[in-house]
Amino acid sequence: MIITKAGTGACPACGAETVSIHEALPWCTRCEWNLDGYDRARQAPEFGWAWVDRRTHRLAARLTRQQFAALRDRPLEPPGLGPAAVLTAVASLLLTVGVLALAVVGGWLLFAYPFPNFAVVFGLAFIGLAVALRPRFGRVDPDLEVLSREQAPELHALVEEVATAIGAPVPHVIGVDDTLNAYATSVGLRRRRVLALGLPLWGALGGQERVALLGHELGHFVNGDVRRSLVTQPALTMLGNAADLFRSAPGTRGGGLLEMVGEALGRMLSWVLSRLLFAGHLLLVVTALRDSQRAEYLADEMSARVAGTAGASRALDVLLSQDSVTLVVRQGARGGHGPATWRAGVARSLDAAAERLPLVRQLSIREETSLFSSHPPTGLRHRMLSGRPWQEPRVVLTESRAERIDAELARHYKRVSRTISWSA
Repeated sequence: MIITKAGTGACPACGAETVSIHEALPWCTRCEWNLDGYDRARQAPEFGWAWVDRRTHRLAARLTRQQFAALRDRPLEPPGLGPAAVLTAVASLLLTVGVLALAVVGGWLLFAYPFPNFAVVFGLAFIGLAVALRPRFGRVDPDLEVLSREQAPELHALVEEVATAIGAPVPHVIGVDDTLNAYATSVGLRRRRVLALGLPLWGALGGQERVALLGHELGHFVNGDVRRSLVTQPALTMLGNAADLFRSAPGTRGGGLLEMVGEALGRMLSWVLSRLLFAGHLLLVVTALRDSQRAEYLADEMSARVAGTAGASRALDVLLSQDSVTLVVRQGARGGHGPATWRAGVARSLDAAAERLPLVRQLSIREETSLFSSHPPTGLRHRMLSGRPWQEPRVVLTESRAERIDAELARHYKRVSRTISWSA
């Protein structure tokens, strides 16, 4: 339940009355004073030091607002090879070359000198390090239940129709899982396209909201998101893996003075090296995620293009109300009801919260802002859609067609319902 508190004071910027919901820091709904502030009681720490978290939050808020203002009145198109993509690609190339060099030097050390010798030890160490730091290009999640065209022809047909409408390629793999989420990604060296639909979310969405969800996720295959490119993957994973590799392990007990001094020096060196690698990882990730947030706005635009502005905006409101959606779906599952009941319950919940949703959207601007977020705040995404020309749907998902799709997924819904019913 959302509790709105008005009369929490006058806004020092414009004099209007401030408000608060969920016991959050008050803000002004008119000029949005204090909406960029850091609410320590409601926002999870990112670095663990309050003064650092406060400053990084304000930096993230400023960058997020600047990006929104820059894109608001401009056509949303794929950015092409922008500075973030170039920097990430160059870093990926250098890191990959560095790992290959480790492997080559390690191989050379194995055979450069007569055996036995200490060079073999270093050679094996270099090769082992190269293997540990090798680029990872992902794979299909083993928990994803892949649906063939024969198993779900209606769903495959809808995905293809949406992909054609926005000019996106059709995914190689379509699957479902038991999360309140959906995602599109590319895996492996061949970059096989994967579309994953969380059945609790999919079942809770109405027809046009489902089309909007597909439009958004498929839009990631054409919106220039650097996180999904083959040439940028090493930069986004290798330094983080290296930092974990060099993180010092807990010390051993006992031993002589010399052993203790050696262990202390080793731990100090590991700590410094791990922190330097992690700092480089953070720098690359923060740079790439600025570009990823732009890609999310473009994916929303494609969502509105195929589902209509109303459907895309409604889908964002569902995502913004995850706690309510989770409750509705869990209660329906425990009562033995399927997706039709879930949709009806979510629709009633959103309609009942219609007057308070603008405040929830505003609050999300504060609480979803982060240097490490791949998505802009949902409130700004909603504002971007509503501020652009209104779009009518290109693909309409009728109730009868939605029911046929749900019938194809009936077995999977039953399994997910059992999982949800037993969840806390």
